[in-house]
This record gives sequence, structure tokens and C-alpha cells, in this order.
Amino acid sequence: MEQQFPTLVRSRELLDTIFSGFELLMVWPFHRRFRKQIARIEVTGAIASGTRKQVLNALKVVEERKFPALLLRIDSPGGTVGDSQEIYQALMKLRDKVKIVASFGNISASGGVYIGMGAEHIVANPGTITGSIGVILRGNNLERLLEKIGVSFKVIKSGPYKDILAFDRELTEPEKDILQTLIDTSYHQFVRTVAEGRNLTIEAVKSFADGRIFTGEQALDLGVVDRLGTEEDARRWAAELAGLDPEKTPCFNLEEPKSWTSRLFSGRAYAQSPLAIGLEWLEFEASTSGLPLWLYRP
Repeated sequence: MEQQFPTLVRSRELLDTIFSGFELLMVWPFHRRFRKQIARIEVTGAIASGTRKQVLNALKVVEERKFPALLLRIDSPGGTVGDSQEIYQALMKLRDKVKIVASFGNISASGGVYIGMGAEHIVANPGTITGSIGVILRGNNLERLLEKIGVSFKVIKSGPYKDILAFDRELTEPEKDILQTLIDTSYHQFVRTVAEGRNLTIEAVKSFADGRIFTGEQALDLGVVDRLGTEEDARRWAAELAGLDPEKTPCFNLEEPKSWTSRLFSGRAYAQSPLAIGLEWLEFEASTSGLPLWLYRP
């Protein structure tokens, strides 16, 4: 192509050079602007793979744009263990470069507490529902229903525990022991992280890490949060930590990009509807059946 259309190729290279220079000119002043703002990331609903991807992408933006501080708003009952751990690890890595303040909203329980441990400081409303530090694993036993409709399964497996938590039979005692050991291991990981994050002893954390929920006011007494206050109070604190004026420093919201259909059909209003919330929860329940969860599940 270069031999046949040399002028076209040179013109394209020239355009590439011009646009590259233009992009550099555009990025430079914006980076300076971001250094005088607080990044804001909101975690809402059950924590699963979608939440993890959204938050990790947003944290990359925080680092690339060199925001001096991050306000992490959490309004979540928790969720899957692995996804919560990955978000926490990413926050801990970012803490070397960015001041992070977490704000607990209506509910920040179980996995919501866990990811909050990735923040240097935590602010909660007095009435925030938090706690629920522990692990839960649920499976479904449809054995009697299947018997009524005359359905049974023939299973060939490589080992006695390959179909553990199968929905067509009851758990055996050895299987219960295996699952309890798994739950206990996950629980100790949770307790250790809270102890390290809040500078508490393991014994102190275990005294309230029995699955109970408590208010933000109680969490302050227990040492789980640093202050009582609103999201606005958390924003002001983040600004002060970054050496910015709390009266003038705005937040820059880092949200997941919306599809054109969501923007066209008022996707935000739909996303908040009871039907959409119910369908999302059913999907979460189905996809996490048989998984250990850091989740407050009333």
C-alpha cells in the first residue's frame, strides 16, 4: 500500500502525529485539575464480579489521573468473598499514593465492612447498619420435591466429595465437616483483616464478629469506624488529609459508563425500580448458590 499510495500514507502519519500531540495537550491541564479534586467511587448493592470490575477500573483511573484523595461511598450488604478481597487489595495498594476515606451509608455490612478496611479512615452515620462479620454458605435440598415428581439423578464421580452440596440429596457428616472447615478458614481471614485494619486484637474482633449487626454508633464504640458523620463530613476529611480546602474541593464521580440504551430510556430510573432490584437479587442468589459469602442476609 505504501508503494501504491505514498501521499496517502504520509498524510495519515501526519494526522496521527497531530492528533497525538493534541491528546497530550488535552491531558496535561486535566491532570492538574484532577489534583485539586477528590475522586468518588460508590459501591452499592451486593458485591459480585460486576462490582469488582467496576471498582477496579475506577481505582485505575484514580491512580492514572493522580487524584490526591478518594471518597469511597459504601452502601452494600456484602457479597462474594473473592471479589471483596480483590477490591480490598486494590485499595491497600492505592493507599501508598492516595488518601482514602470510606463513608458507610444506609448499610455497610459483612463484605461491605471488609472492603471498608482498605480505607485509612471510616466515617459512618449513627444509624448505619454495619457489622455482620462472618461467613455464610447455603445450598438447596430439593430431594423431597424431586421424589414427589418422580425425578432422580444418576451420578458417576471421581471422589466421594465431588458432588458436595448437590441439590438432590442431604449432606453427609464428613461433607458438613469439610464445609465447616472452609467457612472457618474464610472467617479467620475476615477477622484478621479487620484486626489489622482497625488496630485491634484478634480477640477483640471475635467478641463482636459472630454475625451480629450493629449501628454506626455502636461501631464507633467497638473501634470499627473512626467518626460519626455524613458523606459530606467524609468528603471534608478527605480534603483535609490531602491538604486541600474542604470548603472548595469538589468530588469527581467515577461511574461505570452507561450504555446508549440506558441513557436513552432513563436507565437510572429503571435501575432503581423494585422490579430491577428484585431481578438483580434473584440473579445474585442463583449465581452464588453453594459459595461462601461475606453477606448480611436477613
